[in-house]
Amino acid sequence: MPFRFVHTADIHLDSPLRSLSLRNADLASLIGDATRQALIGIVDLCLAEQVDALIIAGDLYDGDQTSMKTARFLASQMERLHRAGIQVFTIRGNHDALSKITQELVLPPTVKIFGGRAEAVEFRKEGLGIAIHGISFSKPQAPDSLLPKYKPPASDAVNIGIMHTSLAGAPGHDAYAPCNVSDLHASGFAYWALGHIHQRADHRGAATVIMPGMPQGRDINEAGEKTVSLVTIGDDRSVTVEERLTGIAQFERIGVDLTGIVEWRDAVTAIETAMRAGREKARSNHLVARIRLTGATPLSWRLRRDADLFQTEAEQRSAQLDNTWIEKLELAVHAPEERGTGAADPVVELGRLMRDDVIARAGFRDEIGQMVQELLDDLPPESRKFAGQDRAAFDAFVAELMLESTDDIAARMKATDREQP
Repeated sequence: MPFRFVHTADIHLDSPLRSLSLRNADLASLIGDATRQALIGIVDLCLAEQVDALIIAGDLYDGDQTSMKTARFLASQMERLHRAGIQVFTIRGNHDALSKITQELVLPPTVKIFGGRAEAVEFRKEGLGIAIHGISFSKPQAPDSLLPKYKPPASDAVNIGIMHTSLAGAPGHDAYAPCNVSDLHASGFAYWALGHIHQRADHRGAATVIMPGMPQGRDINEAGEKTVSLVTIGDDRSVTVEERLTGIAQFERIGVDLTGIVEWRDAVTAIETAMRAGREKARSNHLVARIRLTGATPLSWRLRRDADLFQTEAEQRSAQLDNTWIEKLELAVHAPEERGTGAADPVVELGRLMRDDVIARAGFRDEIGQMVQELLDDLPPESRKFAGQDRAAFDAFVAELMLESTDDIAARMKATDREQP
């Protein structure tokens, strides 16, 4: 009889809101509760599929949490699985190592939390031997590979390893317990249940190595569908993996080209059309979109000057679609005359002067960069990533910020077309 389990990681339960642009209270409430709803959905899937186990490959929590509400919620979900006879195998990741709840919470006996030393839990499901291996982070940092510490594969058993690792590295993720996929394939294990990197990856070979990604995105930098793995180990020891949707709110970036559009109403309609197409593609219950407006349009000045009004109208249109939200509008539009010879408009000329002379000066760029860095230093660590993960990305962010600022200044100085839409 096959052994079946659900594999997930990086739930980051009750993670605080990371986007400062969630000005809509209903949207903020949706995102704030999304990680809980994702866990409920995972437990529902386990019950519906009547699996044997749930494997959580680290970062169930989101750091140094002290809320007992989080603890009680987690305990209630684990109790649902306990009553159904479903075992839970979990390891502590780098965020879990910071959590006080991790050390104090009492969970049902069917929940196995692996410690900081290698362990292997062996059992049989009828004639099929199963060995589940795991090591937890005892400290938030793990600069060395954990793979050599795992126990060797048990003989006459299907060996499943649980590991929290950055593998060989990934953009936006610090190095934690690094290792090579080739080494995992050579380990003699049948399946590696990984965690830490928030984007799903499937590394097939001698072993089935799955990074499931996170089951629920928390901001636009964690966009796309979010899923878990439903894994079946057959009587012949074959491994079958099915991807199952879990995210209730799906973040997506949607581009809208306003080239040639001259009427305010038509611009709003273009956004509605793009949002409708995005809604049709998204499988999650809610679509949360960041709209980026591009192209040459005479509306460029008004869109920058009255961006708040334009976003309000766009939000009203999106509200007519099912569970569709606009998280933010990004303006990258320009007036047609800005890219051609055009007439000698003094405001346009001032904008060119600011772009080509003022912000091109190294000293000015350095001064603005220092101001941005000081603002970042006042933010909590989890809210700083929007400005880039390295120096090159930070410099690009500052450069774009300065260019957008010159356009915003020019838009507010434009004397024409002051009537409200």
